[in-house]
Amino acid sequence: MINEARLEKFRQVVENKFQIYNSLFMSLPYDKMTNIGMLLPFLYEESRDGYEEGKSPEEIVEEFFKKHTEVTTEEQKQELLFKIIQYIERQVVLFDSIEDAAFQQLHSESDAGTVMQLHERALQEHKLGKVREKLEDFAVKVVFTAHPTQFYPNAVQRILHDLRSAILKDDINEIDLLLQQLGKTPFVNKERPTPLDEALSIIFYLRYVYYDTIGELYKKLKQSFGSEYFDIHQDVFQLGFWPGGDRDGNPFVTADVTLKVANELRNSILKNYYNHLKDLRRRLSFRGVSEILEKLSNELYNNIFKNENSISSETILKYLSEAEDILKTQHNGLFTNILVDYRDRVKIFGTHFATLDIRQDSRIHQKVIDELVTKYSKQDVASLTNSEKVNILISEHIKANPNDFEDEIIKETLKSVINVKEIQAKNGERGMHRYIISNSDTVEDVMNVFALFKVCGYQDEDINIDIVPLFETMEGLANAEKVMQDLYNDEVYQKHLAKRKREQTIMLGFSDGTKDGGYLKANWEIYATKERLSKVSEENDVKVIFFDGRGGPPARGGGKTHQFYASQGKTIANNKIELTIQGQTITSVFGNKDQAKYNFEQLLTAGIENEVFKNHKKDLTEKERTLIEELAELSYVKYVDLKENPLFVPYLQEISTLQYYGKTNIGSRPSKRGAGNELKFEDLRAIPFVGSWSQLKQNVPGFFGFGTAIKKLKDEGRIEEVKDLFRNSDFFKTLVLNSMMAMNKSYFPLTYYMKNHPKFGAFWQVLFSEYELSKEMMFEITGFHSLMEEEPVGRKSVKIREKIVLPLLSIQQYALMKLQKNEGDRETLEKLVTRSLFGNINASRNSA
Repeated sequence: MINEARLEKFRQVVENKFQIYNSLFMSLPYDKMTNIGMLLPFLYEESRDGYEEGKSPEEIVEEFFKKHTEVTTEEQKQELLFKIIQYIERQVVLFDSIEDAAFQQLHSESDAGTVMQLHERALQEHKLGKVREKLEDFAVKVVFTAHPTQFYPNAVQRILHDLRSAILKDDINEIDLLLQQLGKTPFVNKERPTPLDEALSIIFYLRYVYYDTIGELYKKLKQSFGSEYFDIHQDVFQLGFWPGGDRDGNPFVTADVTLKVANELRNSILKNYYNHLKDLRRRLSFRGVSEILEKLSNELYNNIFKNENSISSETILKYLSEAEDILKTQHNGLFTNILVDYRDRVKIFGTHFATLDIRQDSRIHQKVIDELVTKYSKQDVASLTNSEKVNILISEHIKANPNDFEDEIIKETLKSVINVKEIQAKNGERGMHRYIISNSDTVEDVMNVFALFKVCGYQDEDINIDIVPLFETMEGLANAEKVMQDLYNDEVYQKHLAKRKREQTIMLGFSDGTKDGGYLKANWEIYATKERLSKVSEENDVKVIFFDGRGGPPARGGGKTHQFYASQGKTIANNKIELTIQGQTITSVFGNKDQAKYNFEQLLTAGIENEVFKNHKKDLTEKERTLIEELAELSYVKYVDLKENPLFVPYLQEISTLQYYGKTNIGSRPSKRGAGNELKFEDLRAIPFVGSWSQLKQNVPGFFGFGTAIKKLKDEGRIEEVKDLFRNSDFFKTLVLNSMMAMNKSYFPLTYYMKNHPKFGAFWQVLFSEYELSKEMMFEITGFHSLMEEEPVGRKSVKIREKIVLPLLSIQQYALMKLQKNEGDRETLEKLVTRSLFGNINASRNSA
């Protein structure tokens, strides 16, 4: 009944509104586009019917031209297709805005996973004390990354923000004006954004969404669980930040850029405090209090606009404490609540707003270490082990100077380490306290970073940095336990850990894990690795914190996040929930206050429920564990077989949009690792890899191998075991439902024409057969009759979005087919492919 009521509400507040406001597009100020709105339904119908009949995109688009338009020349056809793309892009923005505006009406304060529901459950089950005990040191941290999956330029994001507000008020005139502005606003960046541009884009959300969201959520948590004897600590909600600090594969992130971003973060939070203080002073106009707040206001102003760096969070809190004392002793404590709210935000955000991380690849560090040893110790690095190199740098008191080196990567790596001290002095230690190492496989990968701090002049007591290994490949995950055990045994690192309160953050990469091992294998390996790392950390008296590198779609660790964290049993350390969010996920899941509050709550309650409310479905039995291991291995064999097919990379290169991601100017980072022209599987970045499958509507990384694994057990007469696993294991159920979401966003009829392709026909058939098998097997073990059956609102949303972009997919495939056959103007066709990426990705929301 609840689902039916929500579906009806969705129809009223989303679907119907979209139909009404969509009609406004008819009068939008597009050049030569007056009839696009009337033509579009014809292209949709030709596409829908044509694909089911097995027609190719080229046949469908040419038929559309012939039956419904008067265009004849190639130039006219391409001009019309570009106009259609523009039109659909804006339809997607409108639907996004309407759906986001309806969020509060489709969700309730008492939904599962909210703070209110957690409080009610704690009261009913007499576990309020247990929840408070867990809240004493538990935290949720969301880390914003600069990964290029956000296709909306900043100007469009701001229109989207305003459009949501207008739709909430049903202000038809404002909506009409904003849609007109949208019609005239470019959707394409003329130039690739710089890392600073990316940082400023996300800082917009910090200032206008998260400052209030987290402040209000913290107040809500205090009201629900705080008491005279129990305070909620201010670090319970945290923000992390990668733009400007993530150097992995991005040559444009320099040490100077990192300093600029740190300054922007500091300035931005001070601006929030300055503006918030204006509201405070309107109420706290009392003698003694107003003078103190005026002094604070002046000091904030000087720090923001006169480039002073004198103010710290401690200074601000001192002013507020003085004001509160006078307020209570002389003015009956009037409006103390708003002063306390302000003070809480200062404690939460400090002068850093969000913690800026540094990330770099372990191979770069090794290169720097080798150069340092060669230059300063005059020893032959080829004759030394990595451990010996580290010992030389740590024990011989070498002091490195970046200017001693010509290689830019050596200079920049050293400068970035040197700058940490300056950033911590201005933004506080919380402003930067982590160095993340991509592709960590050995102890030396971690110790290399420690050695870099030593040669850059840091004394042991000055290294206020957590060194974080990132295990992301199958090999890295397999080695993780031994690496951490050896690290915990290392005398030098033991001293460093003691200084860091014996806390160790370990990052696990879902994106590259899935690319490397396939969906089921990667998720199981990460789960099992977390178990092993939890055990080895506990044995060494280390508090381990897992940081998950999760992307948007299930294939990159996304999907049902609350269910994922709530399904982890007691064998996995649950000290903190920390994950990356990026691009589309920022706007679609955390893009406005209602969504952000709801999803922060979901993360927090998942971690607390996991520990406080025992559920046998979370703890895997030995039998269940063996069964998942068997399924994971079977799916892995199937996936590796596909990956090793000589047509795997050529298929993506020639049939998909893979090579066009780098031409979209959406991110500062190159779309592949490695400098050569030849494309190798290991050089593929996870985002364009997963995104390209999504553009083909095949979503292979989200399901491939799953069906084969289940079918193997069915053939052995063991299907009931898998059904029981789905019913009894929350973890396995979450994997299945996420995979079904990926399949629901697939649409193989788009590429039915590939069946008879001379080069790729057989390869396509392998993909399609596994899709059909996976769907069949999942229906059998779940008892469902449709994908996303338990989520009718989500399924309906996907259906509408897929309908909007089906003509766009036809245009994209039409252009790709022309390019494959070397027909038409190559430059124009490539632009068609690139432009069609935007609307498709934005409509899919969590596809890359």
